[in-house]
Amino acid sequence: MSEAEAFASPLELPCGAVIKNRIVKPAMSDGLGDGAGGATQAQERLYRRWAHGGAGLVLIGEVQVDHRYPERPGNLALDRIQSPAAMTALRRMTAAGTENGTHFWAQLGHAGALTYGGVNDRPAAPSAVEVRGNHAREMSEDGIAETVAGFARAAATAREGGFTGVEIHAAHGFLLSQFLSPRFNRRTDGWGGSLVNRARMLMEVIRAVRAAVGQAFPVGVKLNSADFSKGGFSMEESRQVTGWLNEEAIDLLEISGGTYESDESGASELKSESTRAREAFFLDYADSIRDVFHKPVLVTGGLRTRAGLVQALQSGSADLVGMARPLAVEPDLPSRLIARQAEGALRVEGGFPAQMPPGAGTAWYGVQLMRLGDGLEPDLTLDPTRALQIYDDLDRRKAADYRLCEAC
Repeated sequence: MSEAEAFASPLELPCGAVIKNRIVKPAMSDGLGDGAGGATQAQERLYRRWAHGGAGLVLIGEVQVDHRYPERPGNLALDRIQSPAAMTALRRMTAAGTENGTHFWAQLGHAGALTYGGVNDRPAAPSAVEVRGNHAREMSEDGIAETVAGFARAAATAREGGFTGVEIHAAHGFLLSQFLSPRFNRRTDGWGGSLVNRARMLMEVIRAVRAAVGQAFPVGVKLNSADFSKGGFSMEESRQVTGWLNEEAIDLLEISGGTYESDESGASELKSESTRAREAFFLDYADSIRDVFHKPVLVTGGLRTRAGLVQALQSGSADLVGMARPLAVEPDLPSRLIARQAEGALRVEGGFPAQMPPGAGTAWYGVQLMRLGDGLEPDLTLDPTRALQIYDDLDRRKAADYRLCEAC
């Protein structure tokens, strides 16, 4: 496979859908929803910008299946898309995101114990745990069944609303990842204990989602290669689950790692030395599962250079390669990489202060998404500490308006 073929060749998924090239903008939490679970004009502008930036597939992150358990109060919540006006707004956004022949998928999730505390400080999780000041309660079996059904309903709404696929989020410490992890899942019933029991929630969600959207609609899964936390989901367990996923009706597996359990560093905000090691680990892990998983694989996490992207594709370790943060500051980077007009992404992190508050790096990129949503260009001079203030203020304002109610 030549370099041009590596980037620009289309990929046909098992369901028959075709992605026009091999570069993906993975899911990021944009926080630009209206604070009541609906889509906004800011999201239209953001996803239109990425659709015309050249990626074959763009994902919108943290699309919630149950509005009571958001990762942020600006998340889309598909169970709240109930009125004609809400569906119209969603379809405007997906129409923008699918311009230029771009696939636009919703990453379906449920934050579980990592629910935004300003909205709900008593969330549901596999077991009763305390995380980030939240006192999570153990989900009942009826609650588990309702959550599985919620994923299916959300997938059906995503399809009706104009998305061209969905990705089931089972990584980074959110609910389905929590069920997989012995650190979170301390149950002794049929949903905990052995790995097959801990993976049961994920498998039932996949089957329910597939039944809801039909055989021709793309369904992906995002899975941790490992949690990188003591007592968490391990590499050996991930490999076993990956083998089981090969037997399920999915079209794509995205490999990632880490969790947002700690406030000290999120899954996408790792320290520099470990970042390099884990990036290599993701590629090595993707290569190591080829004997048990025979469907397309997307690798994300730290890929920055043309040479690195091409090597990942040409080696066969990955069928698709993802860049998230780089596209927050260079939304047209995929087009320039394909046209050989760029050798890689801007290294903006090198200009950050050596000491920053926890979460400031994530916030810096989040504010760039806010600027793109406002029709502005990224601000590379933005101070990360100031970005954290802007980011947190946005969440607080939207949390104040978030209409949380059991009946909704």
